[in-house]
Amino acid sequence: MQEVVREHRDDLILRIRVLAALVVGLLAVIGAGYWYVQLVRGDEYRRLADENRLRKLFIQAPRGLIYDRRKRLLVENIPSYNLMLDRSRSQNVEKALGFAAEVLGRRPEDLLALLDRYRSVPAFTPVLVAENLTLPQVSRVGALSFEYPELEVEVQHLRLYRHGAQTAAFLGYVGEATQQEIDAADGAYKVGDLVGKKGIEQAYDAVLRGRGGERTVVVDSRGELLDELQQKPAVPGKTLHLTIDLELQQEAARWLEGPEKVGAIVAMDPRDGAILALVSSPGYDPNLFTRRLQADEWNALIQDPHRPLQNRAIQNTYSPGSTFKMVMATAGLTEGLVREDTRVFCSGSGVFYGRRFRCWRSGGHGAMDARAAIKNSCDIYFYTLGQKLGIERIARYARTFGFGRLTGIDIGGEKAGLVPDTAWSLKERGTKWYAGETISVAIGQGPVLSTPLQMATMTAMIANGGYRVTPHLIAAADVPPPQHVPLDARALRVVREGMWAVVNEPGGTGWAARVAGAEMAGKTGTVQVIGQAQRTDTRSLPFKYRDHAWFTSFAPLHNPELVVVVFAEHGGSGSKSAAPIAQALHAKYFKDLLHSAAP
Repeated sequence: MQEVVREHRDDLILRIRVLAALVVGLLAVIGAGYWYVQLVRGDEYRRLADENRLRKLFIQAPRGLIYDRRKRLLVENIPSYNLMLDRSRSQNVEKALGFAAEVLGRRPEDLLALLDRYRSVPAFTPVLVAENLTLPQVSRVGALSFEYPELEVEVQHLRLYRHGAQTAAFLGYVGEATQQEIDAADGAYKVGDLVGKKGIEQAYDAVLRGRGGERTVVVDSRGELLDELQQKPAVPGKTLHLTIDLELQQEAARWLEGPEKVGAIVAMDPRDGAILALVSSPGYDPNLFTRRLQADEWNALIQDPHRPLQNRAIQNTYSPGSTFKMVMATAGLTEGLVREDTRVFCSGSGVFYGRRFRCWRSGGHGAMDARAAIKNSCDIYFYTLGQKLGIERIARYARTFGFGRLTGIDIGGEKAGLVPDTAWSLKERGTKWYAGETISVAIGQGPVLSTPLQMATMTAMIANGGYRVTPHLIAAADVPPPQHVPLDARALRVVREGMWAVVNEPGGTGWAARVAGAEMAGKTGTVQVIGQAQRTDTRSLPFKYRDHAWFTSFAPLHNPELVVVVFAEHGGSGSKSAAPIAQALHAKYFKDLLHSAAP
């Protein structure tokens, strides 16, 4: 019996010892874990705990201001209130968005649909729910912030374009960064950032955007703000000063306001390429893009047949018409194929390569030398010159004048235009160049294409004696100095005198555009939209069939300071539609210049 009791006791003691060993081992593991957490990784866990109660709030940098050449403000920033949602602080996102929808006067399902856009954004990053809240809406959200801590009102700097559509062609606008832009920016952009989309805003976005700041704050378990630990202030974007003259820009814009006023105007200093005015019509109000564009507003812009979002001054290309005759005259005189006094008789038509071509004046002009041919825009003279030059030499001189190449203006979207030759014809059309096509190119018709800005740089080269300038909009832009091109000085003198006669001598095609005291020189151009056999008085034709109108000019004749190019799409005659606009701009510029110089 005693042996049985002893066995049971020994068994119990063994069990107690095993249990004690397990308890000791467990306590040792707990102690080791406590030692590891508190001592070995203590600093790391303390940091994680701090970060769990710390929040970093982004501070938007004010975008840089933009001024004109006389320090008049063109673009500024105004405060705007945005409603933000912090999903990490929400127990019921649907309930919070339902309240937000009530405040905003919108449907809850519309706001819930926004969440799909932000699925890839971390939950602790606040996302945009609505922009441009009214003060009563701001007050209501603030009053119930305890009940809806996930909703915050953020103050944002909203872009204000003071002159709306009048300056949109060169300023552009800002808009929310697309996912493609974010991916391409290598961390420079994040969801919700406003970035430049066109014009100066896009080209100089990195300069204007500045650098955002950051607030580090302490919050409690409900996300309520307890304290602010530190603040890294935002660095505002840099201010830009443009070469634009606001008053000249507004005057130009007013001339292209109204229905069926489609076209572009460029005013430039021929001495250095500074752009004084750049207008594209119809335009758009860039202030529309500072908030989220409604579907009907966007559709109205993209479905407008006149495409207001296109910058016609640099993106649309057109046949240069008779303005191209200045290239032809310079080429013929420089090559020695005609002299200053060489005369060509114009009877109203002529046969070239077996086909009869007509002059715009059915009765003809009689005997024409180079100066008179430019003054009267005689087609027969330039048909003859085109036959002598041939397409290869015409193309070479056109490229020398800047056609078929980018001007280098400091905003994006520019088109190079087209200068045709035999190689182009074989490559693009798969056919040889026919000699008869050269006759059309000789008066700026056919496949030769130019932008209004290219026309301005060509005119500047004639005005300044053969120097190629780089057009630019930023006053302090780092652009190449004027570069001399291999053109005969005597040839350029004859062309300038012919352009002066266009405006200042009776019978010149731009006689009505003369400006007293400015000694303006110019050249008209009319571009056929339909064939000659179908032509009638363009005023009786539907808008889309009317001729295009050009007028390019500079002043004064000696030591020129201003180039003005006007293109009126489907405007009809250059002398009637485009020249009066250039006349008004020259008159304003020199009147204002004289006024500002007066004691």
